[in-house]
Amino acid sequence: MTSEIATLGGGCFWCTEAVYQELNGVLQVESGYSGGHVPNPTYAQVCEGSTGHAEVVRVTFDPAVVSFREILEVFFTIHDPTTLNRQGNDSGTQYRSVIYTHSAQQKDMAQHVIKEMANVWDAPIVTELSPEQPFYKAEASHQDYFRQHPDQGYCAFVVVPKLEKFRKIFADKSKI
Repeated sequence: MTSEIATLGGGCFWCTEAVYQELNGVLQVESGYSGGHVPNPTYAQVCEGSTGHAEVVRVTFDPAVVSFREILEVFFTIHDPTTLNRQGNDSGTQYRSVIYTHSAQQKDMAQHVIKEMANVWDAPIVTELSPEQPFYKAEASHQDYFRQHPDQGYCAFVVVPKLEKFRKIFADKSKI
């Protein structure tokens, strides 16, 4: 089996990770940091906003089951790509909307989907599109976060609604 990687930032990585863990064809989801200038950053450093890193997820998927286009369709559904450096109450460059591409084909597809999504959103899309940057896996306490802490306040009020939206819109693609 051949797998591909998508690296996406759509706000808090706990939210994004939880959604992609439920998408058919996704083999692995890792939360981490990318796009900054500090090697091996910590969560505390990234939260300060001075590292340049975004909270991202690295999604390993089977393209025979789920396409990169479908990965992007989910991405543009579960976060607001029109808010610069913000998702809900989470504010700062670490929460920016970003797609790090791993190939020319991913770049082309991302550009195409962004153009299509411009017709869906009322405001301009501000999603950053950049070539792959070094990925730094987040601390173990941030991996599989929602599954370990479903009743935690942030999870209940922010992650659960995103999961419910995903399950409703992509019911035919959900593992649940």
